[in-house]
Amino acid sequence: MRALLQRADQASVTVDGKIIGQIDAGLLIFVCAMPGDTQTTGATLAAKIAKLRLFKDDDGKMNLSLAQTGGSALIVSQFTLAADTSRGTRPGFSYAAKPDAAKALYLDFITSMTALGIPTRTGEFGADMSVALTNDGPVTIWLDTENP
Repeated sequence: MRALLQRADQASVTVDGKIIGQIDAGLLIFVCAMPGDTQTTGATLAAKIAKLRLFKDDDGKMNLSLAQTGGSALIVSQFTLAADTSRGTRPGFSYAAKPDAAKALYLDFITSMTALGIPTRTGEFGADMSVALTNDGPVTIWLDTENP
């Protein structure tokens, strides 16, 4: 499973002109299920994200986790994180999980984040979404369960 985390002052997802998910301070998390991922993969990734120390403490050091700050997560499915750009100029997406499996894994990941006590909002799986973000820092972190 792959995730791209962006520390946010605020973030939102819009579908068909309507905001469907919105957070204040926290993480915008783009997530991509890959072939071979399981519910356990998603739960492990969620636990890592919840504990990652990406937020500033009173001394201005990145020392606090999302769980410690009480921040929220906006989780958006993003199969393009599995892009294969090794040949030609048009990316291929065969490294992404098939849609039915990917949707189930995406929903499992959301459930795992929520179970960890993280206030969670989402995008809409498979929809054409517009994502807005004020990146705090900027802080952007790439996580890959295949190569932690």
